[in-house]
This record gives sequence, C-alpha cells and structure tokens, in this order.
Amino acid sequence: MSNYHIKHLEEYFQVYRKSVRNPEGFWEEIAEEHFVWRKKWNTVLDWDFSKPEIKWYDGAKLNITENCIDRHLHIRSDKTAILFEPNNPNEEARHITYKQLKEKVCKMANVLSEKGIKKGDRVVIYLPMIPELAISLLACARIGAVHSVVFAGFSSTALSTRINDCGAKMVLTSDGSYRGSKTIDLKGIVDDALEDCPDVKSVLVAKRINSNIVMKKGRDEWLAPLMEKAYGDYPPEVMDAEDPLFILYTSGSTGRPKGMMHTTAGYMVYSAYTFKNVFQYREEDVYWCTADIGWITGHSYIVYGPLANGATTVMFEGVPSYPDFGRFWDVVQKHKVSQFYTAPTAIRALAKENLDFVTKYDLSSLKVLGTVGEPINEEAWHWYNDHVGEKKCPIVDTWWQTETGGILISPIPFATPTKPTYATLPMPGIQPALMDENGEEIQGNQVDGRLCVKFPWPSIARTIWGDHKRYKDTYFSAYEGKYFTGDGALRDEVGYYRITGRVDDVIIVSGHNLGTAPIEDAINEHPAVAESAIVGFPHDIKGNALYGYVILKETGESRNRDNLKKEINQMITEHIGPIAKLNKIQFVPGLPKTRSGKIMRRILRKIASKDTSNLGDTSTLLNPEVVDTIMKESL
Repeated sequence: MSNYHIKHLEEYFQVYRKSVRNPEGFWEEIAEEHFVWRKKWNTVLDWDFSKPEIKWYDGAKLNITENCIDRHLHIRSDKTAILFEPNNPNEEARHITYKQLKEKVCKMANVLSEKGIKKGDRVVIYLPMIPELAISLLACARIGAVHSVVFAGFSSTALSTRINDCGAKMVLTSDGSYRGSKTIDLKGIVDDALEDCPDVKSVLVAKRINSNIVMKKGRDEWLAPLMEKAYGDYPPEVMDAEDPLFILYTSGSTGRPKGMMHTTAGYMVYSAYTFKNVFQYREEDVYWCTADIGWITGHSYIVYGPLANGATTVMFEGVPSYPDFGRFWDVVQKHKVSQFYTAPTAIRALAKENLDFVTKYDLSSLKVLGTVGEPINEEAWHWYNDHVGEKKCPIVDTWWQTETGGILISPIPFATPTKPTYATLPMPGIQPALMDENGEEIQGNQVDGRLCVKFPWPSIARTIWGDHKRYKDTYFSAYEGKYFTGDGALRDEVGYYRITGRVDDVIIVSGHNLGTAPIEDAINEHPAVAESAIVGFPHDIKGNALYGYVILKETGESRNRDNLKKEINQMITEHIGPIAKLNKIQFVPGLPKTRSGKIMRRILRKIASKDTSNLGDTSTLLNPEVVDTIMKESL
C-alpha cells in the first residue's frame, strides 16, 4: 500500500527503483488496490513506440465516474467534493457534496442522453469556471461520450476549428461569463463559431450572467429547466480501458491545433496517483488549483485526480487581481486551503504588487505550494517561498504537458529536497533520458540535452485525434524508441532535472546552445524588471543574435533606458557569460500570452526578424492588442 503514498526520500527511491525494474507489476498493484473495476485487465501493458501504439490495462472494464463519485458515497457522501468560489467575493461560495455531485452528474447524463448523445459521440464544452463545467465533463464520462473542453476565452474561429476537427454534435455553453469587472458574451462567440459547424445539432446554455441572448429555435435550449426535470440517477456506461475519455487541443508550434486524445483507465490511475503524491493530500485538506478546466491542468488536477482521491477541490471563477491583488490569499484564508497550485505568471504578477496584499491574510492553513505551466524563475520562487509559504511549505515545481496527462517530474513534498528552478526528480514509473544532437543518450550527471522518456506511463496521450501520422512524426520520430517532449533539460550533480525551455527556444549563438529560460532568469533578477522573453533573430556574424523583450516594474519606468540596458546585459554576463548578452533590448508594456500563461515566442521571433507578414491567429491570445504595440515600437 505504501507505493501509493510516498512520505520520505528513502521511500521514494525504493518505490522508484521498483517502478523501473518492474513497471507492469508496479502499475498493476496500484490499479488493483486503489480503484474499482467492472472487469480486470488481460494484460497490464502492451506497447510499441515505433508505431506508436500504447495500451494500458487492456481488456479491463470500468467507468471513471464510479471511481470519482460513486465509490466515495458510503464514507464521504456529505463531504464537499467541489467548492465553487465565484468571481464576485460578495457572492456566496457553493459547497457541492459527493452525494449532490452524483445527482447533478446523473441529471446531466440524462439530459445529454435525451438529446441523442451516446457512447463515442464528441461534445464540445465552452463554459466558464462554474460548477456546470465540471459536471458536464463527468456527465460525458458517465455515458461514454468524449468531451472536448475549449477554454472559454478562445475566439469563434478557434472554437469552430476545434468543433469541426473532432466532429462534435453538441456544444455546452453559457449566456456569458464574468472575468473580474468585465463580462464576456460566450453565447455570441458560439453563435459565430457555429456558422461554420454543420454537424452541431444542439446547444445547451447555462445561465450565469443573465444577459439577453438570442436563442436559435430548434438548436438552442436553456440547460436549467432540462436539469430540473431530469431523473437523478444514471447507470454508468461500462467502458473499455482504452476507450477515449477526452480530446484536448494544444497549440502546435506549426499548423493547426493538435487534438490530444486521452483514454480512460491509464489516465485515471496516473492522474490520481500523482495528485496524491505531489500534493500529499490528506482526508481533511482543502485543495485549490487556480487553473482553468480548459487546460490539462484543470482536467487532471481540478477534476479527475482530486475526485478519484475523494478530495475537496476548489473551482475558482475569478482572476487574481479582482477585486484587488489580495484575492488569492483572501480565498486561501476563507476556505483554509491546504494545497495551492498556480502558474509562475500569476506569481510574478502578484510579486510586483505591494506586499500588504499578502501579509494581511492568514495563510497558516497552507501545507504545499505548487507551480505549473512553465519553469519558475528563481526570484519568483523565493518570493513565493518567503511570503506565501513563510518558508514552511515545500514548493512543487511540476513539469508535464497536455500530451503526458499527468505530472512527470516534480518534488514530492517533505520527501524531495527542493531546489529553486529545478523540477527535481521523475515520478515513479517515469524514465527520462537526455539526448544529444546525434541521437545518443547522454549518461551521467552535470549534463544537458533534449528531454525524452524511454518507457510509457499510464496517462500518455494515445494519438492526435484523426491524425496518427502527425502524432508519430511529432513525438516519436526524432529519437528512435523514445517519446520526445520538445523540451531541453539539464541534469545536475545529484540527478535533479531543470527544464531549460522548448528546444525551439534554444538559440544557437556563435555555435553556443543558449536556452532562453536561464537568460530570462538572469534578467528577471534585476530589481527594475518584472518579466522578460528572449528570442533569436538572424545575425550576419553570429548566425543568430538575442533579442530581449522586457517589462519593467513601476520602479523601473522612470529610470534611464540606456543605463538599464547596460545593467541587464551586465547581469546576464555575471549569471551566464558574455556570450549570452542581448544585441537588442526592447521595453514593452506586456508580452503576447496564451490563456494558459505561455508566452507566444513564435510571434516575438517574427517581430524580431522583421517578418510580420503572417503572425497567424492572434485572437486566441490573452492580450492580442499588445502585439500591435510591440510591432510599432520594435527596434
């Protein structure tokens, strides 16, 4: 049983060794002891990375919602499953117990079924962070439909592309959403998108902002009346282990978005196992991941992982700056949050503000702090550690991807000693490899290379929906017999991993491979700098030179710009060496970011290279207007 919940470093090493020596035995034991199966598997694992084909728990029968809801009812029926914290702090938080969640999910399952949705059908969900979002995921899983959540901030073009790519019959949305002091017309965006989506037969609309919207006769219906009259029980559809659970789109560095397809059993086992260990969840804890369910983080670590462990999981509708920059810490105090999981982007934004926004709240309930989405820079790590965790809460700097389904490299709190900017050690069952440019594995420590994984784990995506060749080409063709993450990493003297950024963010300057993350870390150490992004641009002598986009803190705005540029380059020289100095530094009001907080370096590279003829679809960015500003002022 101890394999499931690692509590100290020696135990981690024991469990890790066991997981690598006998992966099938390891994951069979985890699956047998901690989950409910309608039928056991014939084989634990069948795999071939050359095709690629991966099957976990083949032949097993189950339903993931039985594991996330039904099996908890005899001991946790009145425990809060989902704690909904609305955008407006004056609106009362809602506690949905496991018993209530079962009824709501079953009602939604009946609504979907009555609308003709059956096992295997795709349903696109375009909802804000309200309870209906989590309920609709689980209802799809209950009846065996494949859910595809599209973040409710994407443009109508991005939405219609995803609807058509997966062949969805139905869209679930709301009249609108709150975002801080603003409202967003989600239904209008859906209407625009559906002009190009002939397969969609029905649209169910949740009421959230009470706006006047147009309902198309014969297609659109309000969700609430349907839910009210629906029956409150629905027998879970018995699924095969490898039946699709969901499709989640991730931006390709080139071309159209990739619909990563995750299956049922392996995803359930791995997301639940990693949740338990990375957050050291205990029965009475209140766990909060601030992500949106529109991203993989929300799927694995707001919905499926926590609920499979019988946890209380917080769903937050708002933003960290509304009504002021103390909102996160107000919520932590109000709900006595034990584990807090957020993005470095949010931490850096909050660190720019007055410390009073943190210190006036009681954060003593916190036990574990987490970061996700990108490597956290050292300055932000220390701010988070000192002021939020008060040096008592381990920081888990988690590395993983939409494609991996769950966390692959992370400290385990109270077991793994943490080190700023390092994701530290692989989770049990994960076998990382660093590869050189000749395709050879680099042995030993104090090395860096391209990060691959040489053995499958249960939650690896099985394909790109409708395009298995692209899946093979993208992830399995660069290094034979290995999954290529697309990231660079270094391994230090004790075997800790540090992610150095996307390999396409490794810039070769005068024959030197320079990862962008360490340079950005150095720049961000400057007291006047809030955030930075580095890209390469063509240079006659060096091949490539470095272009830095730098956001200043208020304290830096009044400083002499030429002096600041010299100081920034001096810091880079001190931290990395003169080879990494920037040829050009542009001070900018913001950086183009995706809704999940990732900097769109592709756009910055084009601006730096003076190639702005085709920037692609910028409407899906969090702040598309900043692109024009950067272009106008580019050097």
